[in-house]
Amino acid sequence: TTGSCATATSLAAARLLLGGDACDAVEIVLPKGQRVSMRLEFCRPCAGGAEAGTLKDGGDDPDATHGALISARVALDPRPGVRFHAGPGVGTVTRPGLVLAVGEPAINPVPRQMMTEHLTALATERGYGGGFEVTVCVANGAEIALKTMNPRLGILGGISILGTTGIVRPFSCSAYIASIHQAIDVGRANGLQHLAACTGNASEDAMRGHYGLDDSALIEMGDFAGAVLKHLRRAPVARLALCGGFGKISKLAAGHLDLHSRRSSIDLPQLADWAAELGADCALQDAMRAANTSQQALALASAAGIALGDAVCARALAFARSIVPAEVRLEVFAIDRQGRFVGR
Repeated sequence: TTGSCATATSLAAARLLLGGDACDAVEIVLPKGQRVSMRLEFCRPCAGGAEAGTLKDGGDDPDATHGALISARVALDPRPGVRFHAGPGVGTVTRPGLVLAVGEPAINPVPRQMMTEHLTALATERGYGGGFEVTVCVANGAEIALKTMNPRLGILGGISILGTTGIVRPFSCSAYIASIHQAIDVGRANGLQHLAACTGNASEDAMRGHYGLDDSALIEMGDFAGAVLKHLRRAPVARLALCGGFGKISKLAAGHLDLHSRRSSIDLPQLADWAAELGADCALQDAMRAANTSQQALALASAAGIALGDAVCARALAFARSIVPAEVRLEVFAIDRQGRFVGR
């Protein structure tokens, strides 16, 4: 993780300041006790202290920080303790609702704890009674941050230094869900009364255009509708709109909380049955069951004057309503592939 990279580089720099040698690798202990050796790109004196850097290796994880140069500059301070600063490429918190206070560098609690423990142990080992000033930097971090949710969360100027176990879990669903929860919490903390949870860019554009919502009110939920709805039990908002492609909304209408194709499928026969309840004749039902896609089934129904899009959204709303607290005003929208509303 970026937190492990910051820990390794701050330890190497501090060790150099306290009489150690410049090294090309450093061993750290992760929160669960694993020991890992991390290769360094450099470890050298700098103005006012020492600095070390390492390349973030995301392995199989498609993370925006894979390959980024993460470094730490360390200076000695006669005051005990460790103080953290955001160097170039590391963001600063500008909105309430995160685990860090406004004005703090975006270095999360576990990475702070890791760095503090390693530097404290080093100070004890070397008989040093003072403290450390640690500035974490990420090369091109401001540009990398534009590929993350940081700007929407009010973390400006760079990326966040993250991690809870020290090791990246590739393609982590839990990390995505955590970011959804965080986005909702930030919206609530900043007094936003109306949020929109969207499955992708087209649905975000639709909600932005329909309601004029700011980006901070748009929750990028992807396929994780359940992550949004369940979190609202603990953190309700005044008003929530759910928006997605017709096919994904039809899955929600059928009672699925994970809208990914690996977890749930579009049920064309069920769409035909719902159309039948709206007056679709047998020929139309048969054509819908034989359709290639949900969009084709929707087009067949629409051509016959059957408001299937609205009916599917109503069923999705009823299912979502069964999960979300009554005080939350809910809406559901479905769009086609061109981002046009086909149901609400």
